[in-house]
Amino acid sequence: MRVVGGRIAPGAVLAPGVSDPVLTTWRARGPVRAVVLVLHGGAENGLNVVRPWGPAYLRMVPLARQILRAGAPHGVEVRLLRNRVRGWNDPDLHPVADARWALRRIRAERPDVPVFLAGHSMGGRVALRIADEPEVRSVLALAPWTPIGEPVEPVTGKTVVIAHGTRDRITRPAESFAYAERAQAVARRVVRIEVMSEGHAMLYRPGVWNRLAREFALDAAGVAPLTAWSVRPDQRLRLPG
Repeated sequence: MRVVGGRIAPGAVLAPGVSDPVLTTWRARGPVRAVVLVLHGGAENGLNVVRPWGPAYLRMVPLARQILRAGAPHGVEVRLLRNRVRGWNDPDLHPVADARWALRRIRAERPDVPVFLAGHSMGGRVALRIADEPEVRSVLALAPWTPIGEPVEPVTGKTVVIAHGTRDRITRPAESFAYAERAQAVARRVVRIEVMSEGHAMLYRPGVWNRLAREFALDAAGVAPLTAWSVRPDQRLRLPG
């Protein structure tokens, strides 16, 4: 495992002591065939520093390890990003800037290697926003924050996998459904899974989320396609999970 920090130009004046984004890398076994960038959640607004013990960040560590466990033997490298600050902070979009910084670093270290994005909540929104980068092939958005009007153009030509708990009260399943419907017009393919009796924090049915993460890793490695792709396209937006 390798941990690196990086300095990027902030989009706004941040408080003294705000750290730079931090990228943790878990290596693949053998030649790298794909990189999965994992993005954590946050809040609509907030300049609080993201600490390594923060719940939104910690939530993604076991998920990243699930991706690594399934993908590392097949050449999948996993990178987990820790943002500078907690908020989305429109119009500065600090987490979007941080994620694009991470992609630049990956591009420099792994040229010509495809990148797959996995994000939860705000991290899901970030992943969908930065899918327009040329090296990105696919997005796994878990309980994503996709408010009405969220642009779908960034996922043009990309594969989009959305999973949302039916009891989520933090981000709205109806809004991720509306996003998926609109994204079908531009994306290469879209599937949306409804995780029954699950809330926002992915705590009640961890087996479903972990299985999806593992399948995403194997799909990224080209080993086995996501099970959901076997379903007819007209039935892919409300798949029970």
